[in-house]
Amino acid sequence: MIELLTPTQLDEMRPAGKFVGEVLTALSEAADVGVNLLDLDALAHDMIRKRGAESCYIDYHPSFGAMPFGKVLCTSVNDAVLHGLPHDYKLKDGDLASFDFAVSVDGWVCDSAVSVTVGTPRDEDVQLIAHAQEALDAAIAVARAGNKVGDISAAIGAVGRSHGLLINTQFGGHGVGRTMHGDPHIPNDGRAGRGFPLQPGLVIAIEPWFLHSTDEIVMDPDGWTIRSADGSRGAHVEHTIAITDGDPIVMTARG
Repeated sequence: MIELLTPTQLDEMRPAGKFVGEVLTALSEAADVGVNLLDLDALAHDMIRKRGAESCYIDYHPSFGAMPFGKVLCTSVNDAVLHGLPHDYKLKDGDLASFDFAVSVDGWVCDSAVSVTVGTPRDEDVQLIAHAQEALDAAIAVARAGNKVGDISAAIGAVGRSHGLLINTQFGGHGVGRTMHGDPHIPNDGRAGRGFPLQPGLVIAIEPWFLHSTDEIVMDPDGWTIRSADGSRGAHVEHTIAITDGDPIVMTARG
């Protein structure tokens, strides 16, 4: 079911987006050589408690999950690109880490992700993150009333292919509102002019993710962490945005 929110409801959702942005900013600043992924999850959990928010992840158990997620933050490092389950791992110099975070504040959900380099960055990782951000920016630019979901997908895919990247479409963007995952599904590649029409009040999470040299993925034994099939590194960025009569609103913008 696709829900279109009123301007009043979009205003009610803004605090959730602001908080998600604040948490991802704090995590990006805290990610350093020697920092444990479990400590980053604890930082996010502490911020949730202090804000009086509700995690969308800790009890999340979709059909593909081997068990409830059990943590409040996705931490994907190097060849892990999606749904990374926090575990006892200390970040190392040169790591590429992605943090994906979603919460409900006053009944409204926002979802966002960021990728960062740790310590001394690898040039190819910096470029991959930049390509993912370029794709997100291109997707947001066409997320306007009168266009269609396919326009968003096509914009992401075009950027990826322009940099010689292969595009996986198994996991992508999605509707957001009272729950974390809803319709419409937004693949990271597609044909312009196709799919669900974008209308004022539609709130969606757009999330390009790219791997260096493959579009094939494999699942870890933990039943959550998704890695590249060839061991190459991945980058993942995401914003929750609202379609309006004019420019889209980036709900999860970071200062």
